[in-house]
Amino acid sequence: MAARCRTMGIIMWDKKCVKILLPLAFWLGVWQIAAMTAGFPLLLPTPVSVGCTLLELAVTGAFWRSVVLSLGRVLCGMLLGSVLGCVLALLTWRFSIADLFLSPAIRVIRATPVVSFILLVYLWVTRTHIPSVISALMVLPVIWSSLRAGLDSVDPQLLELAGAYRLGRVKTLRLVWLPSLRAHMSSGISTGLGLAWKSGIAAEVICPPRYAIGTELSKAKTALQSSKLYAWTIVIIILSLTLENVLRRVLRKSRRMNR
Repeated sequence: MAARCRTMGIIMWDKKCVKILLPLAFWLGVWQIAAMTAGFPLLLPTPVSVGCTLLELAVTGAFWRSVVLSLGRVLCGMLLGSVLGCVLALLTWRFSIADLFLSPAIRVIRATPVVSFILLVYLWVTRTHIPSVISALMVLPVIWSSLRAGLDSVDPQLLELAGAYRLGRVKTLRLVWLPSLRAHMSSGISTGLGLAWKSGIAAEVICPPRYAIGTELSKAKTALQSSKLYAWTIVIIILSLTLENVLRRVLRKSRRMNR
């Protein structure tokens, strides 16, 4: 029985690897053919040259310092935006006067282009903190709208039933409110993380701090170092996919624990 389980596990692992490696090999081949056809490395370097550049960057301390600091800035902004979004959602849902004055402002934030915010925030905040502030501003409306939708979708009959059985506030929160809000908040956090990452890197490119992924992108563009530009872009994509995967696992685990 154990041997059969191990065999099934190996087969499933092999299928998973094929699903990942086969498309990757295909698109690397397309990239290689396109680079050879273009014949202009400055415009489109080959995957090999970009890979070599990435390996050269990965063994330097400045590379990891930039990666860690960029991640820290974006995650701090994500946390700040999530907290503010939750607070504002509760206020606008509970108090009509707060909804009257705050909801339009939040919708204006959601409608404003990220570039405009970066340039405006640059007048008030130091370069080091701009990515965090921008990430928070991009996340805030997403969390606000998700939580508001969740609060509005709570079944009043369940609340009446909880009151009839005198469950108390803590049990009502755990058995009625949280299950109703979980799906909305999970969706909002997943969407917000992607926005926070993209907007944070964009803020680093436009207003480069001393150590940041966006700063290295800006330097590579200015120096016309295409291989380095592509290498840093690959780093951004890998980190984005990693963050999404980690978040997905955390949310899945939290759902299992609350069943």
